[in-house]
Amino acid sequence: MALSAETESPSAHPGRRHLTLLIAPIVAMVIAAYTADALWPDLVTNKPLLLMSLSAKNRYLVLVVNHVDLWAYYLIGTIRLLLPDPFFYAIGWFYGAAALRWMEKRTPTAGRYMRSVEGWFGKWGAPLVVLFPNNYVCLVAGAAKMRPVKFAMLNIIGTIGRLFMLQIIGDIFAGPIDSLLGFIAQWRIPLLAVSIGLVAIFWIGELRRGSTEVEAFRELEDAADDIELGLTSSAAEVDDSAVDD
Repeated sequence: MALSAETESPSAHPGRRHLTLLIAPIVAMVIAAYTADALWPDLVTNKPLLLMSLSAKNRYLVLVVNHVDLWAYYLIGTIRLLLPDPFFYAIGWFYGAAALRWMEKRTPTAGRYMRSVEGWFGKWGAPLVVLFPNNYVCLVAGAAKMRPVKFAMLNIIGTIGRLFMLQIIGDIFAGPIDSLLGFIAQWRIPLLAVSIGLVAIFWIGELRRGSTEVEAFRELEDAADDIELGLTSSAAEVDDSAVDD
């Protein structure tokens, strides 16, 4: 299960077109999450299931868990939480070292966490996927070549466990959560204006810095190409040496 040179094989990088097929759904989910962040004061009180469908962040799940049918909470919550995971897993699987380096560079604050996960994964891969089924862990699981069926089973167990824990938290703090929802409903319009404004400011800032999700994934494409070209050049040098001998 440990990360190995196997992930750096030239054949592990299927090309930019395939990567685009993997990142397009992730970008769509990021846009959906931005929409949820902008409209959450209205959605949390009027359309909680739509809010869950757009973004399954912990805070949204805790706010709505006591105000939706339990079957809908688990069904929509599980689907939305699982949705990006196979794509990150596939990026890790196909792009190996390039994907790991890209993620570390893209999230400098999480770089130490990423390196720790990579180091622990050889021994604690299964518990990590169950306890922390997030984008980073899914990427590392793919790069470590964890069997797809095993990854899927562990990921589903971990996701349902997360939803259960959030349900418990929602039950324990039901009173304060209801009070907060009442406050949000009362001040829905001003809060909506503030949330839309904050998301707009954040998005404009990313555009100016050139650090949008699309730009980030282009960096992954470049990293994968660099590694593939480097490995191809090395292989060619080895072949030339063999011929010279």
